[in-house]
Amino acid sequence: MVLKFDWIQIEVTSYCNAMCTYCPHTVYRDTWENRYLDLDTFQRLVPYFPQANLIFLQGWGEPLLHPHFFTLVKRAKQAGCLVGTTTNGTLIEAETAEEIVVSGIDILAFSLAGVEEEHDKWRQGSTFRQVLEAIDEVVNTKRRYRTPKPDLHVAYMLLRSGLESLPKLPMWLQGRGIKQVVISTLDFLPSPELEKEVIYLEPAKERARVKRLLDEVVREGRKKGLEIYYYLIDPDRVPGPCTENILHSLFVGSDGSVSPCVFTNLPVSGTPLRYTRSGALPVSKLTFGNVREASLDSIWRSPAYREFRASFLKKVDPACQGCLKPYAKGYYF
Repeated sequence: MVLKFDWIQIEVTSYCNAMCTYCPHTVYRDTWENRYLDLDTFQRLVPYFPQANLIFLQGWGEPLLHPHFFTLVKRAKQAGCLVGTTTNGTLIEAETAEEIVVSGIDILAFSLAGVEEEHDKWRQGSTFRQVLEAIDEVVNTKRRYRTPKPDLHVAYMLLRSGLESLPKLPMWLQGRGIKQVVISTLDFLPSPELEKEVIYLEPAKERARVKRLLDEVVREGRKKGLEIYYYLIDPDRVPGPCTENILHSLFVGSDGSVSPCVFTNLPVSGTPLRYTRSGALPVSKLTFGNVREASLDSIWRSPAYREFRASFLKKVDPACQGCLKPYAKGYYF
């Protein structure tokens, strides 16, 4: 049987130069394991790239910190597949923007967690203005090279305290060459203080209010040439397919370990806690092998990994307990 993945996500580094309040990198910093994916480990994955629709070079760190990031992009592009990454934008100046465009990378997403001061409050080390300037730098470089690539996306983290300022987003992104905006909500809580920032679609009155606001943002975005999609957590929803698409994709950590998703492979030592509506749970890792020791093919086909995928919706692994992603519903227009 020929392997075919919707995507392979690869963590090229777990180092990050920002301190986002809601991110495990910040909350678990005392036990965080900083590392770079080495070129040899990456090369072991390259033969499988043509079997994936997308190679996404990003995990729990800032990808552009990797000293050989553009070498990784080049090798992935030579395999003939789409390549993308997500950045906080802090390292993109004229020279880096040129490297990005020349590399031929297909998708470049920028992280935002609010508009104006709201973003700056949550993503310390990355300002809202700085992200916009980075976007403009890449757009100007694309024009200079007369190329449509990379497509520019925005990965927007919507926190409850940012609901009121969200309608300003289309105005700020208008005319900046953004192809797509995906709005998601907080679904991994490394600290109990973040519980108040989760957006649950309950009660019914709250559900109607939040969805009405987001639908208006989508409509306003369309007027301004923006494709905006969003995900919301609905506790009343019958758990459906995980938004991490674990049946048709996988995650490779910067140490070479293979997991179903980025949330089941945090680079931490010890047993920090994450918080759910039913209480605190240990952060459990769920790995099925390491590409430094076995082929990706054999790991994907291993009995343990196959059993996990087959029973995922019936028997929840401890690493997945309390996760909100099966309750997230995507809204596309």
